[in-house]
Amino acid sequence: MRFCRFDDDRYGVVAGDKVHDITEAVNKVLAGKKPARWGDPMIAHLAEVRAAVGDGSTFPAKALSSVTLLSPTANPSKLIAAPTNYHAHVAEMRARNPNAGPGKGIKESGLFLKANSAMVGPGEGVHVRFLDRLTEHELEFMIVIGKQGSQIPEDKALDYVAGYCLSLDMTVRGGEERSIRKSIDSYAVIGPWLVTKDEIANPNDVPFKLFCNGQLRHNAHTNDLIYNCQKLIALASDFYTLYPGDVIFTGAPAGVGPVKPGDVLTAECAAIGPMEVKVHAYKNPAA
Repeated sequence: MRFCRFDDDRYGVVAGDKVHDITEAVNKVLAGKKPARWGDPMIAHLAEVRAAVGDGSTFPAKALSSVTLLSPTANPSKLIAAPTNYHAHVAEMRARNPNAGPGKGIKESGLFLKANSAMVGPGEGVHVRFLDRLTEHELEFMIVIGKQGSQIPEDKALDYVAGYCLSLDMTVRGGEERSIRKSIDSYAVIGPWLVTKDEIANPNDVPFKLFCNGQLRHNAHTNDLIYNCQKLIALASDFYTLYPGDVIFTGAPAGVGPVKPGDVLTAECAAIGPMEVKVHAYKNPAA
């Protein structure tokens, strides 16, 4: 199934070009449950939500094109990201900077965190700061954690997954630490919806593409991951307790490129669905 959040924090089931509003059913499932200290309650109780809504077809529907898609996970405790995790992207970055040396790979660097305040849905768009600096897109396959776990063995890792989606790990280039350059407001686009794990038998066998204004940028496949999905979950859980709704950006493939206000980024992934994200110039709402 495909679960989304949209408009004013409503929940939906996506079917074709329609979204069925299941907000009332979700609220009934969650009513009276003690809030967990960490994590997303809807993701934590996803099995109960699925039982309550069936295929979602009996709930009111509206055109998918008429809603604003938010991140499908509302309250992750953390946004976890993998650096330099595609063989082709490592080669690409070395070609860009031939005098920089081999650099650290994921084995040496480990993982990093993005600020939760950077998270938006595709309908909210990217808002570029530092217009005098290079900002680039990195479309990534994303893992959404479904239940709490720590020190998870690789062979059990997928048991802790709720589903998958796509993500844009937006990056402003510069000398600052990776986590600050990638944690700008709106620089963590998550969407377009959560595809439950039963629909993707092997997350390490998923092709996807990204176009910028119709020009192909990423033509990627998760079989090129250096650390596959199970290994990423295990690695993350060695350092952090994972909670429902936590997400793992699996890494940028080759083809990272610049964006500017006015651009339109369009992702294609048969296993998940299309995602469109518009790029804007940042405007301080307090100004």
